[in-house]
Amino acid sequence: MNPSERTTLLKRLALDEGFDEVGVAAAAPLGRSAFLQEWLERGFAGSMDYLHRNAETRSNPTAMLAGARSIIVVALQYAQPSPPGPEDSRPRGRIARYAWGQDYHDVLRDKLRQLVARLREALPEAFDSRICVDTAPILERELATAAGIGWIGKNTLVLNAKRGSYFFLGELITTLEFTPDAPANDHCGSCTRCLDACPTQAFVEPHVMDARRCIAYLTIERRDDIPAEFHAAMGNWIYGCDICQEVCPFNRKVPDTREPAFAVRPPAPSVPLDEVLGWTHETYNHILGKSAMQRASLAMFQRNARIAMTNAQGEEPGTEGAQNRAPASDNHHGDPMADTPAP
Repeated sequence: MNPSERTTLLKRLALDEGFDEVGVAAAAPLGRSAFLQEWLERGFAGSMDYLHRNAETRSNPTAMLAGARSIIVVALQYAQPSPPGPEDSRPRGRIARYAWGQDYHDVLRDKLRQLVARLREALPEAFDSRICVDTAPILERELATAAGIGWIGKNTLVLNAKRGSYFFLGELITTLEFTPDAPANDHCGSCTRCLDACPTQAFVEPHVMDARRCIAYLTIERRDDIPAEFHAAMGNWIYGCDICQEVCPFNRKVPDTREPAFAVRPPAPSVPLDEVLGWTHETYNHILGKSAMQRASLAMFQRNARIAMTNAQGEEPGTEGAQNRAPASDNHHGDPMADTPAP
């Protein structure tokens, strides 16, 4: 079987397995290693010290697997409508959409394992492979761009013209040779909605985020106290933030996820703040079991909830919810749907 025939088989099997998009990049050094190094040197990673490790591997994914020839990149949609709001008026903390269902690490790993098994059944030749889902030291957004899945938007997330940015990425590094896809083109045009909507002004410039100012970083990655200067802007977010995605034109009409594991389950999409403040370690483990939200400790959840409760009670100036801080008018924003060619 030649690389082209193998690629046709791969894509059919990947779609059969439930992935929404699949692309292939050649296993080769990536061109953004200098950008990563400069970003790290500017201190924008904050306390995420793990990003400083394995720099060579991050810029050259072939170091992850001897004899690697191709990198398969898959995307799995997690978009879904918000369920009906609660009838009570208790102050609630918002949870980022990606964490509404089962832990995506487990879901994608299981699907990629199944894909490998099906490839072994269908192909006569032996091969080695390595599965990567978020935690591996590779630049998965750059790989997604190289594989044609999408382009890196101004908010640093991968965007797809059909699927917006509400999807997870997974990678399969393999010694098999497949036909690489054409890299994705940037279709953001002159739009700056995501940059302008960020309540903490985390974007230094287009495509450059100072993670130390990002609400997702502050609520999920920062382990110690959150600087007071960010409290009001955090609104009622207690785990992650979706603001820069919510205002993106490419997320206006995206297909809902087909993956049952991502169905909303408590405490998503929002949880009463007084409940969080009353959680014990046992409660925390019971409620957040098999959830990506265990990335944040109980102490961090309760720290975030205290800030959200203070905002809800109006004890600090300018404490309106962060979700209401997006620009009220589109008059000063470019629209990528209008001023860029169709993909």
